[in-house]
Amino acid sequence: MIKDKDLNSIQEVRNLVEKAKQAQYLLKIKSQEEIDAIVKAMYEVAYKESDRLAKMAASETGFGIYEHKIIKNKFASRAVYEYIKDMKTVGIINEDKENKLLEIATPVGVVAGLIPSTNPTSTAIYKALIAVKSGNAIIFSPHPNALNCIREVAEIMEEKAVEAGAPEGIIACMSIPTLEGTDALMKHKDVSLILATGGSAMVKAAYSSGTPALGVGPGNVPAFIERSADIPLSVKRIMDSKTFDNGTICASEQAVVTENCIKDQVKIEFVKAGAYFLVGEELDKVGRTIQDACGRFNPKIAGRSATKIAEMAGIEVPSDTRVLIAEQTHVGIQYPFSREKLSPILALYSEEDWEKACEKCVELLEYDGLGHSLVIHSKDEKIIREFALKKPVSRILVNTSSAQGAIGASTNLVPSLTLGCGAVGGSSTSDNVSPLNLINIRRVAYGTKEVEDIQNEYHEEANKKESSFLELDVEKITMMVLKELQNYR
Repeated sequence: MIKDKDLNSIQEVRNLVEKAKQAQYLLKIKSQEEIDAIVKAMYEVAYKESDRLAKMAASETGFGIYEHKIIKNKFASRAVYEYIKDMKTVGIINEDKENKLLEIATPVGVVAGLIPSTNPTSTAIYKALIAVKSGNAIIFSPHPNALNCIREVAEIMEEKAVEAGAPEGIIACMSIPTLEGTDALMKHKDVSLILATGGSAMVKAAYSSGTPALGVGPGNVPAFIERSADIPLSVKRIMDSKTFDNGTICASEQAVVTENCIKDQVKIEFVKAGAYFLVGEELDKVGRTIQDACGRFNPKIAGRSATKIAEMAGIEVPSDTRVLIAEQTHVGIQYPFSREKLSPILALYSEEDWEKACEKCVELLEYDGLGHSLVIHSKDEKIIREFALKKPVSRILVNTSSAQGAIGASTNLVPSLTLGCGAVGGSSTSDNVSPLNLINIRRVAYGTKEVEDIQNEYHEEANKKESSFLELDVEKITMMVLKELQNYR
């Protein structure tokens, strides 16, 4: 039986969609310049409020590190805005006069934005910016544990958008988040696209809703340290990534794979950088804290510090421990360290050579991270290219921190907080999602040939082939005659 809260949530969704539909109808007829002014106002308020929103997110969810959430909010506002501000997303976006083709951008309509609790305010800022830039309305379905901070993002960005000329209702957020309400949002006939960021179950539900969806799969990212790498620098980059907001970014490294010949040096550098290697029963205790006996992830460790997780597991580690590391050899559901952990915990694997390391990376990806990302630390361009050609991922990150590199902060990838995993990862795109993923392109094609021209073109081609066949036959016959004459002589 559906409770009153669920009914109220469903009714709220219907009201929000109706208002968003009307708002989007008015937004889509605005010029590029008008929409750009609206987006600029949204960016400015989000950037200005980054600190306050970070405090709200950290306080409400208990995840991550407040100072790092400020950086994520500023990245989601300024870096995303700087990338999209001059992007053509309205009207004619491309004209090929020579081939007589026009490309016209058309918004998809009302977007459902699923927002996780691990990166709530930054994801909401980013999704609001790319949705409105592409002429769409967006309705957030917030994770219940981050409801207040996500609603605050929607309210302040909607207010500034309206002041800059946007219609009311262009950015909205559910106030009664329930599974039934979110399901109603995703399946609503007037919702055109789902932008899904969250747990695997929610992303799968988005793809099963019958509404087109852009989603993100698990990010079980392996990082390979190859023997030619600058080992201290490689370890520093991995630690910078893994400790950023306590590992809540899905693109952060989950396992380090290295070669036997440099394993000891790699371990020494990790210890210098503040890592603690688990031994003996510590491995089992932390493993049982990562997941239960059925392989279900324990969400209580997400975004927690290494020392807090150690305390939860009932073990003692130095007070300055930044990351917990477990040496491993196997991959699979019975090996908790081989999965995505959303916390400062790493698995360490060591193989005989780079070919075996390559196979181990693929094994990790196939278990829990197909299509997402992989990192390689190396100075050997040949090996880097081999990894790039063979790995079933959408992003190969070279000599950089994975969390920052995948989202486009430390690389020149598109700045994004929704990272597509491609068909191999169950996603409809392998892109770092941008406004261009939220528009349809209408193509206007002028005639350049008459039907007779097409017919003549193919007739001529057929005649040429027939002529060449005839010439070939004559040549064959001539050779046969000459051969017979030789035999006769």
